[in-house]
Amino acid sequence: MKKGDFAPKLTLSVPARDEVSNFLTESGTFKDGNLLVNKKGIRIISENQAESSSAIQPSDNQLCLTDFESIKVIGKGNSGIVWLVQHKWTQQLFALKVIQMNIEEPSRKHLAQELRINHSSQCPYVVICYQAFFDNGSISMILEYMDGGSLGDFLKIVKKIPEPYIAAICKQVLKGLWYLHHEKHIIHRDLKLPNLLINHRGDVKITDFGVSVILESTSGAASTFIGTYNYMSPERISGKSHGFRSDIWSLGLVLLECATGDFPYSPPQGEEGWTNVFELMETIVTQPEPYANPDLFSPQFCSFIAKCVQKDPNKRLSAYELMRHPFINMYDDLDIDLASYFTAIGPPFATL
Repeated sequence: MKKGDFAPKLTLSVPARDEVSNFLTESGTFKDGNLLVNKKGIRIISENQAESSSAIQPSDNQLCLTDFESIKVIGKGNSGIVWLVQHKWTQQLFALKVIQMNIEEPSRKHLAQELRINHSSQCPYVVICYQAFFDNGSISMILEYMDGGSLGDFLKIVKKIPEPYIAAICKQVLKGLWYLHHEKHIIHRDLKLPNLLINHRGDVKITDFGVSVILESTSGAASTFIGTYNYMSPERISGKSHGFRSDIWSLGLVLLECATGDFPYSPPQGEEGWTNVFELMETIVTQPEPYANPDLFSPQFCSFIAKCVQKDPNKRLSAYELMRHPFINMYDDLDIDLASYFTAIGPPFATL
């Protein structure tokens, strides 16, 4: 593939009209409630705006898909692909997430939810979405490019992450969760290593809101069963209502995996990994919570994990409370440099 071959790559198959009729206006706009996306961009309309007056108008600094050149594929999924792209005029790098719309209606609903959250989020600990488009039967999102890949990619290389760096990473993730939970009333519901992205500046940011849910109030609870089973809280697996602290359970498992290099729940004896998701789910619900080994880790880290990984969600601390936990600031005097730590591994920071 050569630079400049970007446009043809965006020509994806268009689903049948009856598959997307609930989401499209006659003008070729992806629509879900007050969300409108077309080839000119994205817009959230207010309740008192008539659809006829809600056309998306380009501005002088409006990003367009034709402004970008493709470089390489940096991610693939069941319904879409992520490209590394470069803005032709500024040479700035971005990630372009392209999702085909020949997907089931629940998935389209989740996509609409992701677009809403991306459009409204303004937080340095959440990956930025600069613009989104609907054209040629696909949704394209121009995202901030995190050149270090995911925290999961990084962990595969380093095997384990020392406590001081975990504290620095956790501080950023907690700030992102505090913003989502308390400012936006959003449960992420799929917090895991692949959804925490890093860059050469030492930033750690939360991404991928395809299965998130917005609650009307901080006391609300969700009841749908969506997300990654490995990091799913016991109350969600059991089909019970769940709130913001289901994300805290996931955070605890993520940090414990970073510290030990292994997923906290061991597979059946003789098995190299979990092959039966139902056995894993039963284990999470019925077996004791995982914990940090006090012989290997500081009392502060062990306490922090214990405050996250409680089967009873009422016993877990909130993101705000965890930000005040002694573990978070215990290594501040060491002046931890995540930028140097992340970039010392070399690739995937080589971008071109």
